[in-house]
Amino acid sequence: MEENFKLELANREFQIEITNLAEMTNGSVLVKYGDTLILAVCVMSKDNKENLGFFPLTVDYEERYYAAGKIKGARYIRREGRPTDEAILVSRLIDRSIRPRFPENLQREVQVILTCLSWDAENDPDVIGLIAASSALSISDIPWSGPIAAVRVGRQNNQFILNPTYKEREENEFDLIISATLLGEEIVINMLEGNMNEVPENLILEAFEFAKPHLKAICNLQQRITDKISKEKVVIETTKKDFELENEIKKSLGDKLEKALYQKDKSNRMAEVNSLKEELSYLIEGKYELKEKIRSALDFFEKEIDRIVHEKIIKEGKRPDGRKLDEIREIKVEAGLLPRTHGSGLFCRGQTKSLSILTLGSPGDQQLLEGMEVVGKKRFMHHYNFPPYSVGEIRPVRGPGRREIGHGMLAEKALLPLIPSFEEFPYTIRIVSEILSSNGSTSMASVSSSSLALMDAGVPIKRAAAGIAIGLMSDNSGNYKVLADIQGPEDHHGDMDFKVAGTKEGVTAIQMDVKIKGINFEILKDALSLGKKIRLQILERMAGCLEKPRKELSQFAPRILTLRINPEKIRDVIGPGGKIINEIIAETQTSIDIEQSGLIFITSAKEEAAQKALSWIKNLTREVEVGEIFQGKVKRILDFGAFVEILPGQEGLVHISRLPLKQGERVNKIIKIGEIIQVKVINIDDQGRIDLTPKA
Repeated sequence: MEENFKLELANREFQIEITNLAEMTNGSVLVKYGDTLILAVCVMSKDNKENLGFFPLTVDYEERYYAAGKIKGARYIRREGRPTDEAILVSRLIDRSIRPRFPENLQREVQVILTCLSWDAENDPDVIGLIAASSALSISDIPWSGPIAAVRVGRQNNQFILNPTYKEREENEFDLIISATLLGEEIVINMLEGNMNEVPENLILEAFEFAKPHLKAICNLQQRITDKISKEKVVIETTKKDFELENEIKKSLGDKLEKALYQKDKSNRMAEVNSLKEELSYLIEGKYELKEKIRSALDFFEKEIDRIVHEKIIKEGKRPDGRKLDEIREIKVEAGLLPRTHGSGLFCRGQTKSLSILTLGSPGDQQLLEGMEVVGKKRFMHHYNFPPYSVGEIRPVRGPGRREIGHGMLAEKALLPLIPSFEEFPYTIRIVSEILSSNGSTSMASVSSSSLALMDAGVPIKRAAAGIAIGLMSDNSGNYKVLADIQGPEDHHGDMDFKVAGTKEGVTAIQMDVKIKGINFEILKDALSLGKKIRLQILERMAGCLEKPRKELSQFAPRILTLRINPEKIRDVIGPGGKIINEIIAETQTSIDIEQSGLIFITSAKEEAAQKALSWIKNLTREVEVGEIFQGKVKRILDFGAFVEILPGQEGLVHISRLPLKQGERVNKIIKIGEIIQVKVINIDDQGRIDLTPKA
């Protein structure tokens, strides 16, 4: 069966095609927007995966260079390799949106693969891919409660823009992706992600209102498709409640679980909760000797934690560590704690500790980007490391995973609007955030520690930035509480993780995930308001340590000198086969970057070395004038005269007629190669050739 369903979005046709191209899957669709085309497929295993402790969902977004008409890859392997960071971020975006919509008791493996078959350089595949994933799951027999809609909202000239193109996004005040679903007739948000240029919170609320009708239209389109085409969903066996077992567990636990949960220290809390879990396992195993009973008991144990945390916060406003709902944990900050790095900052919020280290490099140290969508250079990088010891665990230490890439990019987006322009500060900037201890919202802690590192290094950022995670506890009756600075069971058992970063002037980045159907306008408003309140408190605390960037760069940071020359002189600096520039670099131990505009950057750890290279290049490119006198070095002797180097790379001819030679004498009679002689410029012809005469 092949059918097309269409909708107009932002004056472009949005099309969902039901296809049997991937007929061995549980569900597949082709989604087209402009000339960007995504194939979405979903597959579910036949058998359950026992005792995983998590839902085994895998989401993979696959870039294909052919989609953009490109041939890329390693020189000898012209094919796609490991996913780019951009592809991983799209995979995470889609995963976070669709995951909450699967039933809790689903234990079969599910894989969703999005393949970009065509890319038009105007319409970003991320939003298209999210809708495609939702459509494929909706028409499949995989248990899933969709549909989900998604749009991108930009803003220019005080006007919101729906699904702005790449070109339009270059001038946007913010770039916001909203994923949402229908709850009755109401649109509720189930995912937010965006970066902004210090915008006030009310603009985010207005963006949501602007997006609502478009989100509803996309949901309705998918619902029409589902009503007409969808397969009957696979029935997942549900375990009947064992009231006898549950009562026995409740009696055994008494108030011990609540006491274990409600304490400040994470290590003590985890130790006591795990101890109770082990006691429960021994009790059930000794009495029933059935694995199913043990599994049911542990599932109920987790549900009890969820119930206790929800009830205590919603009804009593009581949090596990005793804080008020709008109270942040103790904050400690320090800048410049590492003696030989270019900049460093430590940010501690309770037991969450992030150490950020900044390194300054030359323009040539910029990261080269070469993906399907993104091609160019990147001068500001933020990297995030999450070692196993930060949570008291042991596991192999490998390269960055999806979590590290996602958290690193979130902090990068939060800081990017504050970074000075290349013209103002021509350095490549890399920040690494090392998470030393984790107990809630390490990504937002890395924003604060990185902001401190930037100021410690003397990078002239506009102002400091900070971030905070806002949580949510809600019930089926519509009661809810938003809470600041979530940690431990509030994070794991809560209904929302809403990360908000920004400055005192406004928001620079947000990321929100939910575990419930979605959140409405009022919850979003309350969360943004609380996020602003806490962010300002954190910024005030940071200002007590370091209020603004240091006036001078670290003594260990490289120095960059700039020089602008006539572009036609670039070849004189480079020399044949790079001979001259390589000589300058080797002699001065500097790094030299030349732009086509004639702008030259000289980078060195020692300023005197940079000055030497600068003087060398100035001499190479300076315009010689008639009448100037030089102490020149004889480089070549020919029958008709001698060539004398008056400036590095610039030679002039002393013709034989201007030498005091007797008839029949050769030039080398009175001049030797390597000899230093004083000469005067007497003429420069139209081709730039210089005539010299000896000067006594």
